Amino acid sequence: MPWNEPGSGKRDPWGRQGGSGGGDGNGPDFEKFLRQLRARLGRFGRFGGSGGGGIATIIIALVLAWALLTSFVSVNAREVGVVLRFGQFSRMLGPGLHFKLPSPIEQVNLVKTTAVRSWSDTATMLTKDENIVTVSFNVQYQVNDARNYLFSIRDPDETLQEASEAAVRSVVGNNDMNTLLSGQGAKLVAKTREALQQTLDGYNTGILVTDVSFQNVAPPDQVRDAFDDVNKAREDKQRIENEAKAYASQIIPVARGQAARIAAQAAGYKAARVARATGDAERFDLLLSQYLAAPNVTRERLWMETMEQVLSNNPKVIDGSNGRNVLYLPLDGVAGKHASSTPAKVAPALQATPDGKGGN
Repeated sequence: MPWNEPGSGKRDPWGRQGGSGGGDGNGPDFEKFLRQLRARLGRFGRFGGSGGGGIATIIIALVLAWALLTSFVSVNAREVGVVLRFGQFSRMLGPGLHFKLPSPIEQVNLVKTTAVRSWSDTATMLTKDENIVTVSFNVQYQVNDARNYLFSIRDPDETLQEASEAAVRSVVGNNDMNTLLSGQGAKLVAKTREALQQTLDGYNTGILVTDVSFQNVAPPDQVRDAFDDVNKAREDKQRIENEAKAYASQIIPVARGQAARIAAQAAGYKAARVARATGDAERFDLLLSQYLAAPNVTRERLWMETMEQVLSNNPKVIDGSNGRNVLYLPLDGVAGKHASSTPAKVAPALQATPDGKGGN
């Protein structure tokens, strides 16, 4: 009996029960699967119909879900969003939640603009005086223009690395070895940073260099000992100069003080001598006027005052017996007593007169 005659159980030529769409055979029942899926998406019932309507419902639901999920983007405070519409730059997005057209119409690239990035390298370079030096340097940078950073050049980080090495080579090549090793790192770093930033700005990389540092500047190992000796000698020179300056700053004020003191003493001595000389001159003028008025009296008075001054501080022994007694003069005792305390007791003194005669 033919396979498709009535009552044959709807067998197919391959011996399976039921057709390709039956549910009693061993094959998958696609119509049943679509009916179940359409039932789960019953809220879209207006599209429900035959099998074609169910597929349309699924496609529309997926499209709507995809549009909803890709129409919002969140940008945090450390980032900037760059919106591309069909691959072309459209606008910039600041921090916050933003609406955009669903993908693939608009896409957003997030760029971290506050993060500090770093790159280090070590290279052997040639100095101005044709010496070889090994320089280890570090570059820190940030993205200050997200649009240029993404679209102006193909690989901005690689461009920064090449530009950094070129800037360091330029600065090292314009200075000799002694300058590089003499501790003028701040000046060289400033020149390197300026040259690097000019190069990056010329390429519109959107990169801002925040810091450049020379971590190590050293000669090759073959001549390291000689350069260490030079550096030690330079340090000794600097130390000796500092000690000399410290000594000068200490001794000069002392010398100035001593000079001021000597000048003050000289001025005081000068004033005293002038005052004394002036007083002596005035006294001599007064004495001269008295001598002119009474020469004999003035002469006798001067003689007596002079003898009084001469004999006042000397021990004296006066013989009042007119030579009739023998006197024993204890010269040692008299000298000792005069040197220690008071003069020795003497005989009654005679009044001396200007003519050398004495009286009782």
